[in-house]
Amino acid sequence: MSKGVLLVNLGSPDSTDPKDVKKYLGEFLMDERVIDVPLWARTLLVKGIILNTRPKQSAKAYAKIWWDEGSPLIVLSERLQKKVQEKSNIPVALAMRYGSMTLKKGLQELVDKGVTEVKTLPLYPQFAMATTETIDVKVDELVAAHFPQLKITRTPAFYHRKDYIKVLAESIGEKLKGLDYDHLLFSYHGVPERHIRKSDITNGNCKMNGKCCFKKGSEQHEFCYRHQCEITTVNVAKYLGLKNGTYSTSFQSRLGFDPWLQPYTDRTIERMGKAGVKKMAIATPAFVSDCLETLEEIAMEGEEIFHEVGGKEFTTIPCLNDRDEFAQLIANWIEEWQVVNIDTAIA
Repeated sequence: MSKGVLLVNLGSPDSTDPKDVKKYLGEFLMDERVIDVPLWARTLLVKGIILNTRPKQSAKAYAKIWWDEGSPLIVLSERLQKKVQEKSNIPVALAMRYGSMTLKKGLQELVDKGVTEVKTLPLYPQFAMATTETIDVKVDELVAAHFPQLKITRTPAFYHRKDYIKVLAESIGEKLKGLDYDHLLFSYHGVPERHIRKSDITNGNCKMNGKCCFKKGSEQHEFCYRHQCEITTVNVAKYLGLKNGTYSTSFQSRLGFDPWLQPYTDRTIERMGKAGVKKMAIATPAFVSDCLETLEEIAMEGEEIFHEVGGKEFTTIPCLNDRDEFAQLIANWIEEWQVVNIDTAIA
């Protein structure tokens, strides 16, 4: 059986033209695992309200961070894929969950190279209904409809792997080295609280009070985004030897009026600035590639908030992007998968 790997990231509009942004947002926000309300309500909200107001605003935001080569997320993902391919002896393709670089195109690329078994590798360290799960579901639909000959192997969330924490922590530590800062904020993409409850395989054990996030051995942690974010912070802080009180976790990018995971990043930045924090550093470990949420929402809007309330120095820490160490890590995982398959076949 010929093997191949499909790296998957979120996606991006094709350009900063409001028409392209509208098309992208429409596909993204109409996903039932992103805005998980009944179809009639989602259609009314997205097509009746959001797509009539937000595309122009979002297009301006994208224009602020757009590179000459295109969308930073796409460019960085392509660079990463190229490096991983150079370190791997099987085909490695790249696709996006939304936008023109579709999952179907990515799977077809591998099939055209003779691949019959695909390992999907979502570029999300933590599991979430609106990220990893929607990729899994879409891949299943595509395989059933177009690629019935393909065998799919999934990659579990890797937030807690020691090799990943080492690469992530050292990338953050590299930026912090010699930096005079008062507080390090770990900002993760937020999700509605109901997403956490829907992903709770224990049917109600999650109390949304933060305590169960740190309870060892809970089976719900396999699919609990909040737990996985909190533990990412804990493990990185431990690796770097950070002192308690010098770092914390928050959640950004909320949408709508329903309660999302707290504390909110923008309010945390404001609160800390008002409390006298003068020098803040901020990392975004839910993202492996710098994108609109890191380059505009954090590095621009976040810094503006911080300065408005008296903060002086605001340092944003780059995502892993196409770091050689990250590319090698993914290549190592690919090799592990091949070895396990070989051992299983021999056994």
